[in-house]
Amino acid sequence: MVTLTDFPAPMEPFSAAWELRMPFPEIVKYLMLAISITLLLLALGMLAWQTYRCCTHSHTRYTQQDTVNNNLMYSVENSSTAGNYSGILSTKMIAANAEACRLSRCFSLASFPSSASSQSDGEMGEKAGTSRKVDGSLRFSVFFDQQQAKLVVTVLQAEGLFQDTRRQSLQPFVKIRLLVAKSAVNMEEFDYDEREATPPVLWTVLQEWKTRVVKGSCNPLFGDQFTCILWEEEDLLHHINLRMEVRDYDKYSRHTVLGEVRVPLRRLHSSYPLELQETLQTPQKDLVGKLLLSLKFLPTSQRLEVGLLKIRTVLTQSCSNEALYARITIQCNQSKLPYQKTYAVPRCSLTVFNEVLIFSLPESPMEQCKVLVYVYKTHTSKKSAKHLIGQSIVGKDKSLEDEHWSLMMRSVRQPVAKWHSLLV
Repeated sequence: MVTLTDFPAPMEPFSAAWELRMPFPEIVKYLMLAISITLLLLALGMLAWQTYRCCTHSHTRYTQQDTVNNNLMYSVENSSTAGNYSGILSTKMIAANAEACRLSRCFSLASFPSSASSQSDGEMGEKAGTSRKVDGSLRFSVFFDQQQAKLVVTVLQAEGLFQDTRRQSLQPFVKIRLLVAKSAVNMEEFDYDEREATPPVLWTVLQEWKTRVVKGSCNPLFGDQFTCILWEEEDLLHHINLRMEVRDYDKYSRHTVLGEVRVPLRRLHSSYPLELQETLQTPQKDLVGKLLLSLKFLPTSQRLEVGLLKIRTVLTQSCSNEALYARITIQCNQSKLPYQKTYAVPRCSLTVFNEVLIFSLPESPMEQCKVLVYVYKTHTSKKSAKHLIGQSIVGKDKSLEDEHWSLMMRSVRQPVAKWHSLLV
């Protein structure tokens, strides 16, 4: 006979195991559950808030862009309502002007006006002041001591100099050159054009000086005095021009020429101290020689071969122990290639180099390319600082192309030689 009985004993281990898994009172269990639910709700709320902000921000941004575009289009169509958006337009105009100023400073090296000022030691990036108004005057004194054959030049003061609004303050100084005209020069050797009414005057730099830099003044006081002994010829004084350039100093040697003063000493009775005040004029260049340059373009390898063949200058007594060398650089499409130098050759009336320098040009089309040749002098007997004799520029611009450059492009892979003026 089968009997049905209860089995309470097996249930006891299960309850014991449950008690082992949750050894907490009921109040603690419900409290933990409430905290978990609260944290979950808080996280869900934060997620919903961030989603709402993201959606509303995107909608507001697109709405503002559409509104600005509609307003700008409406301001173009109806000029009478342009005042409502003057703030936006003025901001864009200021930004455009700032960008234009930045680009003009970056591209200042690529512009070479015909009347640009000369460049001296280390002044490879000197800027000319011919594209703006020239203001101011220069006060100086000149005296020639006939007994000692000594010329004394004293720079006193510059007045009313032009203040560029893009710069905080001026730092003016004066560079002085004594230029001697040599009348006994055969101009046929310098490729003189007979169609010109008068042959060009060939100059040579006899002496050059610099005054001290006066910071932060449009009316600087200098008071610097310079002397030079003139023993060569009795009438040498009548062939000397005094050229004084007022420049704005730049720590990167890109000095801006503010104006210049030229005084022929033959017109002055300088046997006693004579004080003058002259108005600054637009800087001009002087012919100091000729150089024979060869150009050869290789389109396949995109190379340009620049050959410096000869340099013809006027010799003086002080040029006996001098040597010449050239520094050549190329600016192509607003980029400046590394310069190269020739060897130093002892100076004579016709200095022969016959040296070719090779430059690799960028592959992009050459809209603008210029070859800049700077000729320096140095002493062979002793170590001395270099001095710039003159410079010459050959090449093409967007609107103007040099004749030598045109001949080179028509005679590809063939060297083309031509004389060029050496200016200072």
